Amino acid sequence: MNYTESDIRNIVAEQRKFFRTGTTLDLKWRLQQLKKLKAAVIAHETEFEEALAEDLGRSRVEAYLCDIGPIITEVNEMIHGLRRWARPERHFSGLMCFPSMVTKVYKMPYGVSLVISPFNFPILLTIGVVAAAMAGGNTVVAKTSSKSAACTAVLKKFFAEVFPPEYVTLIDGGHDVADMCLAQRFDKIFYTGSPSVGKHVLAEAAKNLTPVALELGGETGNWCIVRKDADLKDAARKIAFFKLCNAGQICININQIAVAEEIAKPFIEELKNTFVKQIGEHAESNPEYPKLITDAAYDKCANLAEEYRDRIIFGGVGNKETCRFAPTLIYPVDINEHIVQHELFCPLLPIVPYKDAEVDTLMETVADREHPLAMYLFTKDMKWANRIMQTQQYGGGCINEVCIHMMVKGVPFNGTGHSGMGAYHGEWGFREFTHPQTVLKGKTRFNLPLREHPYGGETGEKKLKILRGFER
Repeated sequence: MNYTESDIRNIVAEQRKFFRTGTTLDLKWRLQQLKKLKAAVIAHETEFEEALAEDLGRSRVEAYLCDIGPIITEVNEMIHGLRRWARPERHFSGLMCFPSMVTKVYKMPYGVSLVISPFNFPILLTIGVVAAAMAGGNTVVAKTSSKSAACTAVLKKFFAEVFPPEYVTLIDGGHDVADMCLAQRFDKIFYTGSPSVGKHVLAEAAKNLTPVALELGGETGNWCIVRKDADLKDAARKIAFFKLCNAGQICININQIAVAEEIAKPFIEELKNTFVKQIGEHAESNPEYPKLITDAAYDKCANLAEEYRDRIIFGGVGNKETCRFAPTLIYPVDINEHIVQHELFCPLLPIVPYKDAEVDTLMETVADREHPLAMYLFTKDMKWANRIMQTQQYGGGCINEVCIHMMVKGVPFNGTGHSGMGAYHGEWGFREFTHPQTVLKGKTRFNLPLREHPYGGETGEKKLKILRGFER
């Protein structure tokens, strides 16, 4: 469908009209919708798998591991926790408020929300965020990526079958359609994508003072630090798995590795062997290996690889027809080269050597750059690792592991600075899509005149003495 600004305005108006009926405020109704969503995801699993294979070359296992399974887990958590999350908080008002001693905080939905999702996990990062908005009691307009066309088509059909458009509707199209959406007055916007577009979303949202959550990849990419005391076989196994996943097109993926030069050679050999063990010697022709999303993404990856051709020590080949580019190790790379100062979002993996004794200087350089969405450390020195994790600024991360921090129930997934703002997953998603409203229940009898005039003379001094006593 070719949308006009009038079409989108009418969709938003119908959703606002439906929201104001109060239907979405009812918790029982919200739970029914979440259960309906879960059942529909399970029923459409094959369609989602086929669409992910067409857009990204995903195998059935990877499609379930990365998109479908996490949605079911996420919605289950919402179904089980929603009543507890939404329960109004009861607070003691304090002596200053006597005799009105009870205050409540209600978790109210924002209203009509806009969810703009990316191409790399088109099913998960659309349905997962829509579910959080639904749990919060909002209506949702979802704008999906035009790059993942097959997934967008399946999702549009999916939402149309499951929910009425005044509650949840999906809009497809390019950047022009996204801008038409951003021109409307929404009550909440959730955007997942690049920092550059995130700035644009913020600027447009500011025109209506609309609150925004951003999940971004990070301007200068996510670091993985491998120290000389690390278990090299374990580190290589996990890093290889993660870099192969979705061909590196993951916002929390490893952008570059800093490896202690004392163990660089054996680590690189372990990494090469592990890549071959997991995907074979010719990943670019392996049907299990995902592809890059577009010809333009492939060309960008291939051109950057060509620029570093003399330092490619593994991989460096691709298949233009299938948009598959092999996992590629580039070594050695200086920490100030441009390839490690921007997000790659592809299978290239630059390796930066450093002296292990100078690891804190390395971390200072990382800290001086834009905050990454993820941080990964491989070491046996837990004292150092804990200190780093508690002093660096980043979205989330792991010690001696990769990526699975975002699979833990009850914890937030978020970024900071150029890697985002806000948080979601489970209760944190519910919080992101609700506004805490404080309501004090006043009394009509026994109200003291402390706050009222007169403030001068002896009466004022007595009031001041009492007030100071309350505040202690």
